[in-house]
Amino acid sequence: MRSTGEAREALKTAWPLIKSECLSVLGSELHYQAMIYHALRTDGCVPVDQIGMNVKMLIDNPKSDLFKELSNSKHKDYQGSFEPIPDVVIFKPEINSDWRRRNKKNTLENMLIAIEVKASEREKGRLSSAEIALDIRKLAAHREEVLNRGSSMLPIMMIIDSARTESERMRSKALEQACILAKDLDVGMMYISPTFEICSI
Repeated sequence: MRSTGEAREALKTAWPLIKSECLSVLGSELHYQAMIYHALRTDGCVPVDQIGMNVKMLIDNPKSDLFKELSNSKHKDYQGSFEPIPDVVIFKPEINSDWRRRNKKNTLENMLIAIEVKASEREKGRLSSAEIALDIRKLAAHREEVLNRGSSMLPIMMIIDSARTESERMRSKALEQACILAKDLDVGMMYISPTFEICSI
C-alpha cells in the first residue's frame, strides 16, 4: 500500500465491517480503535507493518497556527514542540515497521492516513460539536505539518455514535456543524449510529 488513494480504498472496503462490529457492542473509544484496526487488517488488507495505533508523533518547531498555539500553552520548559497522537495510522512502506516515538521524523513524513476516533461512551453526556471540532482542527493542522515537510496524508474524523438511546447520541445540529467544519478544512468525515451514517472521504 503506497498511496493515499490506496489507503482510502482500504478504509472504504473496511467500513462495512467497522460499522457492523462497532454497532454490535457498547464500549470505549479504545475498544473501537481496536475494532477499526482489526477491520483494516482483515477486510481492508492493510499490511501489519503499515498500521499503528495511538502513534506518538513529536513535531519540533510546529508551523501550523493551532499546533503553535497548543505548544505555547504548555509550561515554558516544554514549548517549541507538539505531540499529536492519532488513534489509527496507515503508513507508507518506507516506515519500515517502526513507528516508535524515537522515529518521529519518519512517522510524520510517511503517513498515508491518520484517523481520530470519538465514541458515545460517557455517562450522563453525549459528544459535543466543540470536542469534535477540536479534533477536526488538529487533523487539519497535522496535515499542514506533513505538507510543510514535503509529504501528504489524508486526515479522517471517525465518530462511533453507538449508543442505543437517542438521548445519548450527538444532537443533529452538533453533527451538522462538525460536518460543515470537516468539509471546510478538507477533513474526511465518517459517522455511524444505529439510525444514520456518513462516509465522506
